[in-house]
Amino acid sequence: MSRNSRSDQSGDRTKLPIERGFPIEHVNEIAEKESRAKQHYRPVYTMHKWWARRPGCLFRAISLYSLLHDDTDESEVSVYEPGDNQTLGENGLDESDLLRAVSEVDMEDPESLWDFYPKDVRIEDKKVLDPFTGGGTSLVEASRFGAETVGYDLNPVAWFVTKKELEAGQTDPEKLQEAFEQVKADVADEITQHYRTPCSNGDHEADVMYNFWVKELDCVSCGHTVPLFNDYRVAKGRYENDDKYNVLCPDCGEVTLVDDWQSKSNCNECSHEWVPKDGHVTRGGYYNCPECGQKESITDGIAEEDGYGLRLYAVEYYCEECDQEGLAQSAYKGYKGAEAVDKQLFEAAKNEWNTRTDLHEYVPGEEIPSGHMTSERNPVFDHGYEEWTDMFNERQLLCLAKLLQRIDQVSDPNIREYLLLTFTETLNYNTMLTSYNPGKNLIANIFNSNSFDPPQRPVENNIWGTEHGTGSFTSMWEMTVKGVEYSSAPTERYLVSGNKKKTDGFAQPIGQKSAVYLDDMRKIEAVDEYDMVFTDPPYYDNIIYSEVSDYFYVWQKILLKNVHPGFDKEKTPRADSIVTNPYLDKTAEDFEHEMGQALEVINEALKEDGSLAFTYHHSDEESWGELLESLCETGFEITATYPINSDLNKFIGGEAISFDIVIVARPTEERTPISWNALRRRIVRTAKDTRETLEENRELKGGDIGVIEMGKCFQEYSKHHGEVRRGQDIMTAKEVVQNIYGIIQDNTRGEQAIYLDLLEEYNPGYDDLNKHLHHSDASEDQFKDMQLVEMDGGAFSLLDWRDEGRQAYVQDKIQEGDATPLDKAHFLRYRFEEGKATSEYLERWGDDDLTDVCEGLATATGDETYLRMIGVDTTLDESLDQ
Repeated sequence: MSRNSRSDQSGDRTKLPIERGFPIEHVNEIAEKESRAKQHYRPVYTMHKWWARRPGCLFRAISLYSLLHDDTDESEVSVYEPGDNQTLGENGLDESDLLRAVSEVDMEDPESLWDFYPKDVRIEDKKVLDPFTGGGTSLVEASRFGAETVGYDLNPVAWFVTKKELEAGQTDPEKLQEAFEQVKADVADEITQHYRTPCSNGDHEADVMYNFWVKELDCVSCGHTVPLFNDYRVAKGRYENDDKYNVLCPDCGEVTLVDDWQSKSNCNECSHEWVPKDGHVTRGGYYNCPECGQKESITDGIAEEDGYGLRLYAVEYYCEECDQEGLAQSAYKGYKGAEAVDKQLFEAAKNEWNTRTDLHEYVPGEEIPSGHMTSERNPVFDHGYEEWTDMFNERQLLCLAKLLQRIDQVSDPNIREYLLLTFTETLNYNTMLTSYNPGKNLIANIFNSNSFDPPQRPVENNIWGTEHGTGSFTSMWEMTVKGVEYSSAPTERYLVSGNKKKTDGFAQPIGQKSAVYLDDMRKIEAVDEYDMVFTDPPYYDNIIYSEVSDYFYVWQKILLKNVHPGFDKEKTPRADSIVTNPYLDKTAEDFEHEMGQALEVINEALKEDGSLAFTYHHSDEESWGELLESLCETGFEITATYPINSDLNKFIGGEAISFDIVIVARPTEERTPISWNALRRRIVRTAKDTRETLEENRELKGGDIGVIEMGKCFQEYSKHHGEVRRGQDIMTAKEVVQNIYGIIQDNTRGEQAIYLDLLEEYNPGYDDLNKHLHHSDASEDQFKDMQLVEMDGGAFSLLDWRDEGRQAYVQDKIQEGDATPLDKAHFLRYRFEEGKATSEYLERWGDDDLTDVCEGLATATGDETYLRMIGVDTTLDESLDQ
């Protein structure tokens, strides 16, 4: 439970729009496009890598539907048209329209408030907390509504990235560009001189975009040097050659065009015949010697030789001179085999690095820490990497050190940090752990697989950059500037009838009233302070961010260790991170315990009528049960759930799948007792009503409806957590979730459930029966056949164990061995009242289904005899009145 005492608010607190409805169709439509083009939709988030970022449009919509409520007053909101900061009243809309839209949101039609999604809405006196800041999306989006936003993160990299996002709206892009031009003037030529190659079209040089390398190992049997090619592809052909492939000839070392890289081909230079598909590396991490046929593990070969060799074999180039002369694109931009001068250029850079010891302080000197990601998931040590500098070649270290040294000389701390941010973002594509996608003609970043995955054919990028290419410092700087420009006047992209729209820039910049702290959120001491906690919490078995983010941290701390606390450690925090970590023996139980601690802090920090909204990565009913248990145990009740941009059709079929969900929860303390049977019927009705409403009024996939149903059912359970009685036992949240899963996947409601519902109603009539039948798989004829109802001359009656017709029907079913739990309950009740033995039948039928229906009958009728007759030694308490 929550540590602070608060009265129960669930009965009289104001409802948030997000609890009544949420326009997931619109949000997912934008999210699908934003996820593919973040640099156009929200460039602030492309300034630096962070893992598993949620779409900004989703967090904007959650903020809009959560920061407003039914009691919001006109004095607390302002609405402006983006661009000229004109009030919407000039266009027929004003603050009163906004508040009317808030009140009109419901599950059938949540779109009234959506009209304000692309408007500049300001909400007064709201304070938002994100205790797991990560990439900072929640803080950025909530700040755009004028909320005061506060974030915490244990990871220095996450803290630094978010800090610069929040400061971007208050940063002058012109000053940034001036600093960049000064850095360019000082070091650009020094760096680019190392990335030149003879042009194929004349006596001049071209720019190198990428250098292609291959690792080599000696055969452990005959000593022959084996290049670790799994095939000889370099890249797909471009322009007029887009139906061909550039491949490396293993005989002469030239890059040649072939029609089909998977079939026998001839080199256009030396006429060598071979099949480019056939390399020397096979599945499972083995290499084969072409001389003697010896097969050996690559990691064993590296251990045997204490390392591996590297050979430069090709370059991708761009020639500005040939471009300006008007030559064909295939002439001034393409691929060629590495020449002697290319290799000599690298050796010169290598020699300079070894002699420029003054630059060595600008590269990380530490060993790579052992951990799950580096030692177990994909052991980098087995591939010969021991220190962080082993992930780079000497030319990269030389150029990176020169660039970082110059950035260190920038006097303005804010601008220096943006240059540093760009520098470490550039490291995504400037390491010997990057590879090239030959089918798409582009370089992949180091975390393409969200782990350290050493390639056999690393690709060396042009660090400063040229006219073309991805991941250079100049191209990353352009993204930084765009992010800063966007933050000072953010725009919104949205769709109207499928057509893309873009607003003018908003007058309110990002992050005006924002702060982010580098600390463990469990140290937050706030009490009743925040209107909303809005976060993307850690997932217990996902990527261990602390370990992968070390890759950036060891470079950032070179400039930040004497500037910001937290950048003076060898690595980012491990033990205090709320995540399972097999390497540290941190288990799922540890994660659950620590998340429980976090939820207690969140509950205490929230105001009494505050809300918690978070995204959750879900895969199965067990994880749902753990989540529900944790929330309820720490004083929360779930009030809504919504799917995020997922195809969830498999959900209804009961298949195990993974998807992302938004969960809304509110603080509560009072839990009212209830029998499982009564709760189950409520849940069934809730699921049915929810599905019916959504199917009639919304265009949603079946799985999306299932997620929303799930949230409504959890809301019902949350009111009674720890007080749900099944016989003499209290059900756990996990047990309830299993049943709810079955209810939603089953989606059936028969005569027994309807009969119990009718019993609970005061003087039910024929219209009541029809109402229940409309949302069920039962029928009026079945009710009559089972002798559960009687309609005589317009009079409607519910029948029970006392009716002779019902007794006869039940007796027949018992003899046939086809009795339902309700039939058995009525049979036992008749024998119990007649003083006849029931033990024989109880021994035969003593199961949960019979107990459930007897509890349901006792609840509906207020007659505890149904419990006594099955041996439940308890008096009827208030749980039966719920």
